[in-house]
Amino acid sequence: MHYTKNLICAVLLFVCFKNGAQNNFETLGESAFAVNHKVSKNYSLNFALKNRYCLYKTVDFTFEQRQIDIVHFSTFKLNYNHDLSVGLQYRNRDLFNNSSNELRITEQFNYKKQKIGIRYGHRFRAEQRILNTKTIFRQRYRFAIDFPLNGEKLNIGESYLVNTVEGLLSVSKKDRPEADIRISSQIGWQVTEVLKLQTGLEHRFEAFNLKTKNNLFILTTAVLKI
Repeated sequence: MHYTKNLICAVLLFVCFKNGAQNNFETLGESAFAVNHKVSKNYSLNFALKNRYCLYKTVDFTFEQRQIDIVHFSTFKLNYNHDLSVGLQYRNRDLFNNSSNELRITEQFNYKKQKIGIRYGHRFRAEQRILNTKTIFRQRYRFAIDFPLNGEKLNIGESYLVNTVEGLLSVSKKDRPEADIRISSQIGWQVTEVLKLQTGLEHRFEAFNLKTKNNLFILTTAVLKI
């Protein structure tokens, strides 16, 4: 019940953000299907297909396809708590709204620690976002907490909660530096030994150091381990 109350509070918080930013607010959906494969004890692969679409803009409900992403990450485990990853992502926008496509290169360091059923994670990312007219260099830090909602260990058929907060800083030669904050809360289910389903909300304060744009994302994800 305690965890349920936390989730309800998070939802109400997102609604308050929405009500306070009607003139510069969008609700978007992002659906993802990911496949994880452990090649060896210290090396694993991840492939994902993501689809983003607009559901609500300013004052009207609508449906507008925005983009499709193809993502790959290779992860090298340094020890039980630390790992390094390199990623490559292709984003197609031009197919839907005549915007710039993007090639993204990512370097990542991840540190996680588990204590009494609760896992804490610190993720550092450096990204090079290559667009048609410019390259954006973005730094990201995310703090995450996840835990099972039944006991200290996640079993098949049980659910879990993931809460994150992330700060981002983007710089490029053509634009002023841009700072963003993302806050999310998601609930997931360990459906089978190899399949997880996850859904939740993410609120993004974009360019809050310039002119804040508020976006609420409805996230749905399926993760298959092979």
